[in-house]
This record gives sequence, C-alpha cells and structure tokens, in this order.
Amino acid sequence: MTEVNSEQIKGRCLCGAVTVAVTGPLGNASACHCSACTRWTGSVLMGLDIPRERVTYAGPIKSYASSSFSERAWCENCGTAVWFADTEGEGAANLELSPGLFDGFGGAALTRVVYADCAPTGVVLGGDLQRVSKADYEATHLHVEDTE
Repeated sequence: MTEVNSEQIKGRCLCGAVTVAVTGPLGNASACHCSACTRWTGSVLMGLDIPRERVTYAGPIKSYASSSFSERAWCENCGTAVWFADTEGEGAANLELSPGLFDGFGGAALTRVVYADCAPTGVVLGGDLQRVSKADYEATHLHVEDTE
C-alpha cells in the first residue's frame, strides 16, 4: 500500500520484502521502448526519475550490470522491478524507480516516451506525450549501441 504524507511516499514490491520511500514528490513517469528495456520488461519500461539522495530502500534487492554504464535492480524474492539506473555520467545521480512500487503510480502521470519510434507495431501509448525518437535521445544520452 502506498502511503503519502508531507514528507515521504512509500511503496513496496509484490511480496512486500522490498520497501522504498521517496522524500518529496515523485514527479512524472517516462516510458522507454529501447531494445534493452523491452527485453527486460517483456513490454515497455516505465520509470520515475528520482535523485538518489531522496530515496531509501530496504530488502533483498539484486542488481545486474545491464551495460558498462547502467544497472537494473529487482526483488530477489518475487522479481518485482525496483529500478533502472545509470552508474556513470550525468544520470548516475538518479534512480529510475518502477512506478508500480507505488499504488496508483503514487499519483505520477506518464508524460514522455523515449525511443518512441522503436515501439512495436500496434503498441502506441496514447495521450499528449512528449515523444523522443531514438536518434534524438542518443544524441544527448548514454546508450547501448545496437549490435544486431
């Protein structure tokens, strides 16, 4: 159950073994259709980009270095995605928390889709969203080179 008070928003994984607390607002959610995120989630990755110093967490979290500059973390017990994070570069100051940790996404709204032009045919996230192409995203952010 997500608890919201003036200081923290609390969430948890599916089994409850991992808990997360964010001090301050969650902000908005973004979605990613890059091949690594699609492969990890089996769908589209959604995340809440939060400064690390505002996040506390506890429980059996495992992580995997999914590239030379990033990691993905999940609950060791139930497999719930906890975060995606850059481990170097400008993005390393933040954790991209899974919105599903928080009931109702903690009130966050989806506002941006990256790799929008890479979405599978027939999969379109609707609404008035900022849509960032693969080329535009990769022009300014660390990314995994296509090897296929």
